[in-house]
Amino acid sequence: MTEKTINITKLVNNPKDGLTEEERSGMKRHLSEKLQALAALTGADPLPRARLQLDIAEILNPLERKKEAWDIAREAFVTAMQQESWTDAVEACDVLYQCGQEDSIALLGMGIWLAVTFPVDPELTVAMLIHVVDETPDDSDGAAVAAITARYVVDLRADEEQHENLCFLVDNLISMVAKRHSNVQDQAAMDKWLKRLELREPQVFLPRLAQVIDAIVGGKWWFDREVLRGRLPD
Repeated sequence: MTEKTINITKLVNNPKDGLTEEERSGMKRHLSEKLQALAALTGADPLPRARLQLDIAEILNPLERKKEAWDIAREAFVTAMQQESWTDAVEACDVLYQCGQEDSIALLGMGIWLAVTFPVDPELTVAMLIHVVDETPDDSDGAAVAAITARYVVDLRADEEQHENLCFLVDNLISMVAKRHSNVQDQAAMDKWLKRLELREPQVFLPRLAQVIDAIVGGKWWFDREVLRGRLPD
């Protein structure tokens, strides 16, 4: 899969830089190589095909071929769900979200639900939660809930190597959200903000995240959550 880099500077300036001709040509060559690899792929395991499809969709998106990216990423998502490959399913949701189609926002919510519910790589889970912060107004409590959930997931899942870097990232994210939400400037104000919004108690903020996800998905679920909860590892 294409390496994913979490970049919280999007919260500040939301850049939308286009591709240079050189970048576009390079991506087209890369796309041709991936399509050839997909055509040559053999074997009974469907997951390598799904992962190649996601690579292709990730290239198609910046080339503004978003409907094609949506179609191929949706097929990869179906395969990942059938194979119970939750990380691949979340990555597919991320790609589908970035396709900018009618149901893309709903796929963001579905991806977050999968990423928080199943033991998905915390870096990918944090990336999905950052999208919520990007999508919500400055005064939204939902952004605060997403940011604090990111920290909770990092503490719960990150290994020793990941933990320090991801904690630095999510702590900065929380600070940025607090500043734009309530103009929090120092630790004393941060403590009051966390207490006022009840962001120190997972039993409080996780159900609130579920409400945020429901609002994002808007009833357009592509899977039955109760069935999937029955597949959670012990």
